[in-house]
Amino acid sequence: QVQLVESGGGLVQAGGSLRLSCAASGRAFSSYRMGWFRQVPGKEREFVGGIWSDGSIRYKDSVKGRFTFSRDNAKNTMYLQMDSLKPEDTAVYYCAADQDGRTWAYGQGTQVTVSS
Repeated sequence: QVQLVESGGGLVQAGGSLRLSCAASGRAFSSYRMGWFRQVPGKEREFVGGIWSDGSIRYKDSVKGRFTFSRDNAKNTMYLQMDSLKPEDTAVYYCAADQDGRTWAYGQGTQVTVSS
């Protein structure tokens, strides 16, 4: 099972930026679909966006133009650059890896708080 460790969360004012990182274990990182999810209390975890093994990117409409998804396969690391942050982006952000095309494995999460 892949191990995932997120970092980079914190408190930022609306309009500010944060960069999240996700370090993954394993030798087959380049073959994984990698994604970011987020969750607020009382709501289901939602897909924010991700970058597949072929480099293609998927994302939630509400983050288009504000969030940038990237990965460095040589470092087994995925990144999420978040700009123009809004209070509604406040959530626990989870890194996720899909090794088999069926199941996401999640990291422990990192809190992102955007103040108005």
